[in-house]
Amino acid sequence: MTAPPRVRVSTLELFFDLVFVFTVIQLSETLAEHLSLATLGDMMLILFVVWWMYSGYAWLTNAVAPSSTTRRTLLLTGMAGFLVMALAIPEAFGEYGWLFGVAYLVVNLVHSALFLTAGPGAIPALRFLAPLNIGSALLVLAGGLAPEPWRHVLWIAAPLLQIATGYLRRLRGLTIAEGHFVERHGLVVIVAIGESILSIGLGFDGVHLGWDEVVVAVLGLCVAYYLWWFYFAGDDTRAEHVLAATADPLKRARLALHGWGFAHYPMLLGIVVTAVGVKKTVGHAFDGLPWGSALALSGGVALYLVGHAAFLALLRLRGVHHRLAAAAVVLAAVPLGHRIAVAQLAAVVVIMVAAAIIEDLPEVRRTHSTAINDFGRTP
Repeated sequence: MTAPPRVRVSTLELFFDLVFVFTVIQLSETLAEHLSLATLGDMMLILFVVWWMYSGYAWLTNAVAPSSTTRRTLLLTGMAGFLVMALAIPEAFGEYGWLFGVAYLVVNLVHSALFLTAGPGAIPALRFLAPLNIGSALLVLAGGLAPEPWRHVLWIAAPLLQIATGYLRRLRGLTIAEGHFVERHGLVVIVAIGESILSIGLGFDGVHLGWDEVVVAVLGLCVAYYLWWFYFAGDDTRAEHVLAATADPLKRARLALHGWGFAHYPMLLGIVVTAVGVKKTVGHAFDGLPWGSALALSGGVALYLVGHAAFLALLRLRGVHHRLAAAAVVLAAVPLGHRIAVAQLAAVVVIMVAAAIIEDLPEVRRTHSTAINDFGRTP
């Protein structure tokens, strides 16, 4: 029997992802400008509610291809909502809280409208998901209009409702084309890493380019490269195979929610925080970083590695312990940055390189052994 053709991510979906990932720049820029635990907490709330609806659109286009004028127009409207949300991020807990809330409500309403075009099979899921998603959007909007402390109370309630949504009822009526689903999330990770490089590059604006700055730029690129390496060096393909092999629809939906929904959140947060940490070294390569900046540099990488370790653990894939160990050693480099910024940046790169090499050694040995055995059997 011929296998069904693989559903590919459309260029319009990739365009959508570029608009969504603009939030990464906005989050990292805002956190870099006001690096504090309070700002970090605010950015975590914003990233969660934004990521929740991005995931909602990823699930949506997995089942509802943007193949008609109506669907493409609705998707464009959703993109506009994401763009306005990103623009409002710096003042989402201030002057433009109402604007963020209105845009977020539009994104949710468009999501529900697009689901209506999926046909009768999606109606049971829509009847359950739409009220809860729109309810969380109304909490965000109310938070944007309310004074403190109610603003933060409502903003915290929104992600709590979103988390509960995945457990209040069985995820019925949601089909998953594993190839498209995995590719879509992989693309947003690579675009987010790319946007983080852009964000770091913006930090060089107005800075004299000496050898110090060149070294920081190259090391920052190496950090981004190894973030890519840990995610895409074969684990994305193995993850797709695990999802495809999960035959039970409920288990598959739960695995998709946990692995590509919740576990990807700390990875994206780690990318944001890492970009902030690298930016703080620009122009201060041989100075000591404040503790907060040094912690952002190592903490961002560690968050990413822990998130990916959780992802691999959920899918029962190898590499969990390597990432957790690397995260711990990366965090141990924080005092080094407090003394010399570029020393911490270089140490983070060396640790990531070492972890990648150590993880690959068994595979290299197996490949080498297989090659020798094959050579020995050659007449």
